[in-house]
Amino acid sequence: MTAPLLELIDIRKTYPGVVALDAVSLSVARGEAIGLVGENGAGKSTLMRVLAGVIAPDSGVIRIDGVEHGALTVQDAMAAGIAFVHQELNLFDNLDVAANVFFGREVLTGGFLKLVDNAALHQRVKPFLDRLGCDFGPDSMVDRLSLAQRQLVEIVKALSLNARLVIMDEPTSSLTIAETDRLLRVIAGLKADGVSVIFISHRLGEVERCADRVVVLRDGKVAGRLERDGIGHAAMIRLMIGRDLKEIYVAPARAPGAVALEATDVRTTAYPDQTIDLTLRQGEILGLAGLVGSGRTELARALFGIDPLISGSVRIAGAPIVAGSPRAAIERGLYFVPEDRKRSGLLLDMSVAENISLPNLRAFARRLIVAGAAERDNARRQKEHLGIRTPSVTTAVGVLSGGNQQKVVLAKWLSMAPRVMILDEPTRGIDVGSKSDIYSLLRNLSDSGVAILMISSDMEEVIGVCDRIAVMREGHISGHLERPQFSEHNVLQLAVGAALPERQHAMETRR
Repeated sequence: MTAPLLELIDIRKTYPGVVALDAVSLSVARGEAIGLVGENGAGKSTLMRVLAGVIAPDSGVIRIDGVEHGALTVQDAMAAGIAFVHQELNLFDNLDVAANVFFGREVLTGGFLKLVDNAALHQRVKPFLDRLGCDFGPDSMVDRLSLAQRQLVEIVKALSLNARLVIMDEPTSSLTIAETDRLLRVIAGLKADGVSVIFISHRLGEVERCADRVVVLRDGKVAGRLERDGIGHAAMIRLMIGRDLKEIYVAPARAPGAVALEATDVRTTAYPDQTIDLTLRQGEILGLAGLVGSGRTELARALFGIDPLISGSVRIAGAPIVAGSPRAAIERGLYFVPEDRKRSGLLLDMSVAENISLPNLRAFARRLIVAGAAERDNARRQKEHLGIRTPSVTTAVGVLSGGNQQKVVLAKWLSMAPRVMILDEPTRGIDVGSKSDIYSLLRNLSDSGVAILMISSDMEEVIGVCDRIAVMREGHISGHLERPQFSEHNVLQLAVGAALPERQHAMETRR
């Protein structure tokens, strides 16, 4: 039997009061893809930081090519051919793609001044871009690339190192369906070339597609391992959170009520030639599905008033709201949870309490001065209600996990009695356990009469959570699906502009 490329044996790491890793073992063969899954805080990131040489374990052995190490340095990891593709992008916006890929490894001209040879850099990067099927060139400026394109640049950086082991941490969180499929084909190509991959993702369908084996971490320990023929959603989730898949989604308790939000003949600046009509009822969770670039986020921003409407009207409970005014939307009880919580939803250096009170400071002010005690009391109530895991409501939001940060974003609106909530990718980058908490919260809100418009690229999520699905394509709604019609196939049919089967179309017409 061929010796593994890498073995982590009984790795242990503790912090004051916390056992981050408890005798964790992991092996990776040459040309093998390992799926590493677990909730946030399960130990995945700590284990990968040990492997990258960023931190040293308290005990255990790291064995590479049969050679044992007590710990690695960053230089040791790089020399061993270990490359990372991080979830948090680490790019320079003012440089082009080639300069970012080879930053610190530039090719210099032979002249006296030893200038960077841009032409040589571009030539070296192009094969990697072609390999990924990128629709941008080596000379493209990073500040002009989309989030998905920037993620591909990070992957190119790793591939350019001629790595023997590539660790991908949530590499598809910002990619379209087509780009994700392309990446999974790249992983298959890497495996065929003898390159090993550790694939970390909360999107378990992707893990199921690409992994040869799965290792599940829970509370710093290995909760279980799955061989290829045993990998499946239900098995992974059961090991991750200790309960079955069917317990994650909560069915609607009652029929929706009166119209809560009505958008009529709406045109956005993203697609000025298309009009949109949308109706959302009290107690309904309406999913807004579609491919990236279909105009979903642009519609949400226009409904909330961040971006202007070219034409059309928006009504809340029958009363019109002033277009292009988030303040007017908030006053009518329409609230928006943006896709990028770190850049648009939170102030990371401020505390949990300060973030929660921010949209409604007047409620906590006494003579124009915020009463800290009242602010903290409100935050404690929201902390208990939403299950926000934080040492204190005075803790900076930036140190919380993604799931708890998202709960803080929700908490600041829930304390203001919403009528309508628009959520853009509410579980992006969040583990299964936190997703379950948020799904339960959304269903409880809908049961209380709150109308929810949820944008999501996660097909399983849309189908499992929503009461009805509207599918967008190129700036317009191409169709609606009721629960009996829910399937990934039907959503994709509408997303790409194809007609539903005749029977499904008849159901839609009767709707």
